[in-house]
Amino acid sequence: MSEQKPFYRRIRSFVRREGRLTKGQQRALDELFPRYGVPFTPQLLDLDELFGRRAPRILEIGFGNGGALAQLAQGHPENDYFGIEVHRPGVGNLLLHIEQHHLSNVRVSQHDAVEVLEQQIPDNSLDAVYLFFPDPWHKKKHHKRRIVQPAFVEMVHARLKDGGIFHMATDWEDYAEHAHAAMEQAEGFENTAGAGNFSPRPDYRPLTKFEQRGQRLGHGVWDLIYRKK
Repeated sequence: MSEQKPFYRRIRSFVRREGRLTKGQQRALDELFPRYGVPFTPQLLDLDELFGRRAPRILEIGFGNGGALAQLAQGHPENDYFGIEVHRPGVGNLLLHIEQHHLSNVRVSQHDAVEVLEQQIPDNSLDAVYLFFPDPWHKKKHHKRRIVQPAFVEMVHARLKDGGIFHMATDWEDYAEHAHAAMEQAEGFENTAGAGNFSPRPDYRPLTKFEQRGQRLGHGVWDLIYRKK
């Protein structure tokens, strides 16, 4: 495997604010995480060994309650999905979906996504990276906490295969403009919708309950889809 370029993270893009675990989520963490979970260790993963096969690999950062990721995995059994989420209730909920739908193509990490990308994911190993509805950190003084920053984009580029996709979606217009500016300035990516444009939501991205509620309230959603050149 290729040598990883070091990435030094000084400011985290998340805070741990989570509610109480349900009994089901706690059981899932206790019983299912040992099977489907990927503990954090500062060494590269063998993804073929992890999933027990060779298949297209898609990583989702911040999968929330896991419903959309489970829907993706159920609808596309030909793909492998690696989900990262720091909040335990969301991880437990995804594990329950895995159990309910007998999903063998999902693995789960409960850790800082930047550290997982930096230290566990090999270069040129991913077919896509999804970042759906990240924390917008809408106050100007908190913009430095937004995960889409030049160093992060560079690292995503390194982990994607040639032709791999980096797909972002947000319901905050200011964050959409922030991410758009970062991506348009990044080297090695091309905007699949054409320079300067946002993309329509592709069929493969599920509509979350949160997004459907926002649409009823008239909120916009912006998709940005970039391909590694």
